[in-house]
Amino acid sequence: MTTGSAPESGLAAVSAALLAMSRHLEVRDVLQTIVASARELLDAEYAALGVPDDHGGFAQFVVDGVSDEQWKAIGPLPRQHGILAAMLQEATPQRLADVREDPRFEGWPRAHPDLSDFIGLPVADGDEVLGALFLANKRYPGGPAEEREAAPRDRCGFTEEDQSLLGILAQHAAIALTNARLYERSRELTIAGERARLAHELHDAVSQKLFSLRLTSQAAAALVDRDPTRAKGEMQQVADLAAEAADELRAAVVELRPAALDEDGLVATLRTQIQVLDRAHTAEVTFASQSVRALPAAQEEAVLRVAQEALHNALRHSGAARVGVSLVRSGQGVVLRVEDDGQGFDPSAVRRAGRHLGLVSMRDRASGVGGALSVESAPGKGTLIEMEVPGG
Repeated sequence: MTTGSAPESGLAAVSAALLAMSRHLEVRDVLQTIVASARELLDAEYAALGVPDDHGGFAQFVVDGVSDEQWKAIGPLPRQHGILAAMLQEATPQRLADVREDPRFEGWPRAHPDLSDFIGLPVADGDEVLGALFLANKRYPGGPAEEREAAPRDRCGFTEEDQSLLGILAQHAAIALTNARLYERSRELTIAGERARLAHELHDAVSQKLFSLRLTSQAAAALVDRDPTRAKGEMQQVADLAAEAADELRAAVVELRPAALDEDGLVATLRTQIQVLDRAHTAEVTFASQSVRALPAAQEEAVLRVAQEALHNALRHSGAARVGVSLVRSGQGVVLRVEDDGQGFDPSAVRRAGRHLGLVSMRDRASGVGGALSVESAPGKGTLIEMEVPGG
């Protein structure tokens, strides 16, 4: 690479990294993207990002360049000590020729990869340090191991240009991480607000009806023997109050139905949501439909909710590169299929462990509208969730 092309290439790489970060809203996804982008940007073997807690440890810690098996073998998350603590407490960059020779180095677990040249930067929002981003073992054209052994001991593999590029990435990483936290907090507040509003409405509208229902039924019971005619009238009022209470409950539940279903229908709503997920995640998310007719409201909502739960599992837990959703006509009903090429799981083991991954909820939704749900999966084989719903 020529000297003149290096800055242009570096800025292009930074631009690509920033675009990758902007695609995500979930905090965990943002952290993982930051780490992967930093490792690719500086051409390092290993990268990690730790978000500190208030107790000397890390609330979150993500790595790139370490296999799942290695990560499990390494053991518990590191504590805030040594060079990690220096970056978090002093908020200063660290660039070392050999991390093992630094006086602050305190060793690492036996299964930990062997690190030599090292660079680390704090990720900060103003005076608040959000985390520590660090990389190790810069690759060289002749091969990382050979070049590191041949390099002078006082030479750091990471350059000042690397530190400048990483500094730009760290600044934008702070923005992306702050935005993701605000998004998650906003979503939590919205959900909490909706729950509070619904609880208030249910209390005001339904509980009063139920209270009247109880009093009227007690009056009817007292009149059964001495005034059957009046008791009959009271029982009719009980029936009327029960019907009103049922209407109030039904109205509250209808409010929970996604507005897009009423406006656009199931197919358009699913297509729109999947397009958003495809843009927001690194996995490819696709949707196909075939000759699907409109279904009753309850069936359409059940299909949408099951699709959302299955997509959530696939995108957050499976490590899938591709997730496909299809909706096809089956008689007067539909068949929903959500299939991914992720790591899969043993459904029976999940049940025994008491972790349902939303499967119980999905089965309940399917059976609640007269449908059925099946799950096919195995470790390393991906997952297929199929829901069949009859027409109304």
